[in-house]
Amino acid sequence: MKTKDDRMRYGSELPDLFCSECGRRYPPTAWRCDCGGPLDLGGPCGFSVEALRNRPPTLWRYREALPSVGNDNVVSLGEGYTPLVPARDGSGLLFKLDFLFPSGSFKDRGSTVLASVLKELAIPHVIEDSSGNAGASMAAYFAAAGIPVSIYAPATISTAKAAQIRSCGASLVLVKGSRADVTRAAQAAAAETYYGSHQLSPYFLAGTKTFAFEVWEQLGKRLPDNVVVPVGAGTLLLGAYLGFRHLCEAGVTDRLPRLWAAQSESLAPLYHAFRLGLDSVEGVEYAVSDGVAEGIRVERPPRHRQILRAVRECGGAIIAVNEREIAASWQQLARQGLFVEPTAAVAPAALWRLWQQGAIDPAEITVVALTGSGLKGVDKLAGLMPAGLAN
Repeated sequence: MKTKDDRMRYGSELPDLFCSECGRRYPPTAWRCDCGGPLDLGGPCGFSVEALRNRPPTLWRYREALPSVGNDNVVSLGEGYTPLVPARDGSGLLFKLDFLFPSGSFKDRGSTVLASVLKELAIPHVIEDSSGNAGASMAAYFAAAGIPVSIYAPATISTAKAAQIRSCGASLVLVKGSRADVTRAAQAAAAETYYGSHQLSPYFLAGTKTFAFEVWEQLGKRLPDNVVVPVGAGTLLLGAYLGFRHLCEAGVTDRLPRLWAAQSESLAPLYHAFRLGLDSVEGVEYAVSDGVAEGIRVERPPRHRQILRAVRECGGAIIAVNEREIAASWQQLARQGLFVEPTAAVAPAALWRLWQQGAIDPAEITVVALTGSGLKGVDKLAGLMPAGLAN
């Protein structure tokens, strides 16, 4: 852990961080509390509705709601304000096309903010662990920031994502074993440098809040009835929750949409904890199998308690869908011109299940996040294609 002296060494005016579990305070260079809890941002809630009128359509238009960095340290590739398009079925379903970010996934929301903060702090080197998309995103943004980064990833990472990481100049370290083994290897390597985990970083999480701000603006300064998001570590779902809460605190809305977290049955710790009425995934036993949704295969999400609280507070639920449902969802999206990776098909699969169960009325305004481009995982898609197309 870093000490309070780091503030003087790095010359940062960023506020202290605080532990989400025990409340202990840390300097802005810390990445986790000594108790093991994830760190959150402190400071007042800022949001300037008037200022939005004259700002370009990138997520940095919401500067007041993001960590404060100098203009020269903002690392941007023009990300944000992804399209919100209606489904063809005449329902209230809207797809948020977050697979159209510069690196091909929603992870750019967090990477642009994290890279900017670490440039502000003059961090010389960063280590991250990822199943693919976060690593590719960070490789791009840290290349733009001029900060060397080492990405630890599973040996089974898709060919396209590995090539994307390496092409940006990042060091790619492949680790055999489970996703948890990858995290342990990265944390061990980060003992003498900065661990920029997208799963833990409060700066990365702050960037994902902009999902909520964009949806609010794109719906004419109003909120949807429901938001459905694929969840592994839960950064997008938690970011959306924090963003909608931020809008409430800023006085521009007085309600939260229902948040629905979608997991794959092949690895669904949050689903099982939610079903059992627990406030944590600790000690929850469940079956694990192979699955195509590699981007959400997280055995123990670091912010699991926050995710479970957020879903319950918003009146939503956590849904787990099977491989057949994911394949059908992916094919249906592709037939609408939406070419996404399997992980992104999990959220629409969950929504169609919720429609069938009557938990969501198809007439309600429901935003579904499509999180990653199909171009990033073409080597994983053959099993999802109808017979005759895989070749």
